[in-house]
Amino acid sequence: MQADIQRLLDGELGQWLAEQEAVRAEAKAKARDRWFYGALICLPLFGVMWFLPVIAWNFKIFIAVAACGAAYAWGYAVIAEAKKNVKVGINSAIAADLGIRYDHEVSPGWEYDTARKFSLLPSSDRRNFEDRWFGELSGHRFNLYEAHLEERRGSGKNRRWVTVFRGAIIDMGFGRDFHSTTLLQRKGKHKKWWGFGGRADHVTFDGHRLDFVDQVHPDFEDVFEVYSDDQVEARVLIHPSYVEHLLELERVFGGDAVRAVFSAGELVIVVESGNLFESGTMNARDDRAKVAQAAEQFGAMARLALAINQNERGRVMISEG
Repeated sequence: MQADIQRLLDGELGQWLAEQEAVRAEAKAKARDRWFYGALICLPLFGVMWFLPVIAWNFKIFIAVAACGAAYAWGYAVIAEAKKNVKVGINSAIAADLGIRYDHEVSPGWEYDTARKFSLLPSSDRRNFEDRWFGELSGHRFNLYEAHLEERRGSGKNRRWVTVFRGAIIDMGFGRDFHSTTLLQRKGKHKKWWGFGGRADHVTFDGHRLDFVDQVHPDFEDVFEVYSDDQVEARVLIHPSYVEHLLELERVFGGDAVRAVFSAGELVIVVESGNLFESGTMNARDDRAKVAQAAEQFGAMARLALAINQNERGRVMISEG
């Protein structure tokens, strides 16, 4: 599951990126002009304001910082737009090479609500979504996008936005029918006695009870815990034959990354992975590396999703390529 980078750069994408060099140069020049004009406006204003005794020093500093920030944002806006256009062009070409589609804009749906319901995602006060890859992979409907969740913390002057999650949300059609709800969660996530005791014997979400499921793979139990409303079906879904694939991909993403829920015939996966798919750049010399990086990131995500999927025979989809 990897795009052909050389073919992309030798074809229409390479030609389009070459055309973007002039667009990026124009954006840089326009940004410099805006910063110059911003300085022409701000500097005389600061000079007059600084010697007005009726204005408190802390207020003068606040005005100066705000004005500089506004001038910088005005100039950087054209650079940000140019980078976004390059990013969309690169990611769209990668998606097309894989037979799927890419959209920069995202409207989260059932998969996000499901991830929140089963505590795969933390609570947040501010949410941003971008970079949606969707279509069909290995015969399964596939939908992946990046989420950035933040929480407002502190009080007074110490109030700040803190990132509580950054990574990917994936949902896809599963390779075999199932009717249960099964949660694949990090070890130690759910504990008894309001979080102070040992592992919880069961968990409840909106009145829906899931009981702990004993697993047969010792390495798996060191990382994950499984809860389900159907013990037999849970053991079929969390099949030992692909545990090694999942653990290897877990190591690739480094630590507490992957968790999932099997619900309503769908598979929803959450992966903490940092900022992804940022293939836009203002330097044409970086284009090849950015194309390769975005393709590799998406390929790893797709392989992860397929690694915990199965076909009707219970075989891991990743083994099919």
